[in-house]
Amino acid sequence: MQAYPEEYARLTPTEGGELLVERYGDAPEQFGELWPARVPPADEGPQPVVVLLHGGYWRSRYRLDLMHAAAADLQRRGLAAWNLEYRRMDSPGGGWTGTFDDVAAGFDFLGDLADRHRLDLGRVAVVGHSAGGHLALWLAGRPRLEGRPGAPPLLPPALAVALAGICDLEEACRQGLSDDAVVQLLGGRPEDRAEAYRQASPLALLPLGVPQILVHGTADDAVPFEISQRYAAAARAAGDACELIALDGVGHRSLIDPASDAWHLTVERLEHALRPAEERSS
Repeated sequence: MQAYPEEYARLTPTEGGELLVERYGDAPEQFGELWPARVPPADEGPQPVVVLLHGGYWRSRYRLDLMHAAAADLQRRGLAAWNLEYRRMDSPGGGWTGTFDDVAAGFDFLGDLADRHRLDLGRVAVVGHSAGGHLALWLAGRPRLEGRPGAPPLLPPALAVALAGICDLEEACRQGLSDDAVVQLLGGRPEDRAEAYRQASPLALLPLGVPQILVHGTADDAVPFEISQRYAAAARAAGDACELIALDGVGHRSLIDPASDAWHLTVERLEHALRPAEERSS
């Protein structure tokens, strides 16, 4: 197992957090970590939940432990976190369509967890970083799919958040991002795999019909800021509510660091979106 750079490695410890490992399938990577919300003892009602999807350009070098610091922070704030692992494109069965099947199945597994862990399925947000941001938007767009993978969804998210997300797979392919990672993920280029790109790229699925927030630094050297900028314009033109938070001079990695301003902005949006309906309207 390849070690992370220090800026990622420091986000991976679980000390001080409480988590439960739950399996949604039989493959080694088909599991998630549930971080139950820490709430006052008197509050016994169902809790809002944030589904977390890690990045790493869909490669198995990167794992769900990248989101441990974020999950622990959400837990402390009274939000449950469901931190998903999934088969990546270089894992047996991963790529198109296995990676997508896993993310869909893991998200829908919340239906099995809800009663046992007091989760409110009416207050679910999905947050992904980088490749995970792509998958978060894809989850929101699943109702637009005519067939597999992952359709129809068992429950819709109330909000989809992409942190430096790869929102447009054709553009990412055109730019050859991360050594042609999209070509590896989908098994070819758009001219050869048009239907796969149509079903896999968030841009091609617009309108998603779910509120979206894009957070992206202008100094990102892994996923160009302009990809989110163009996607946000297209989403609004298609009729979706889509907020773009542009962070001047910010890079790629800080977006999942709870000590960063970028994460604080994300959490503010999450806490507002996942309040009970009567509180949001007051």
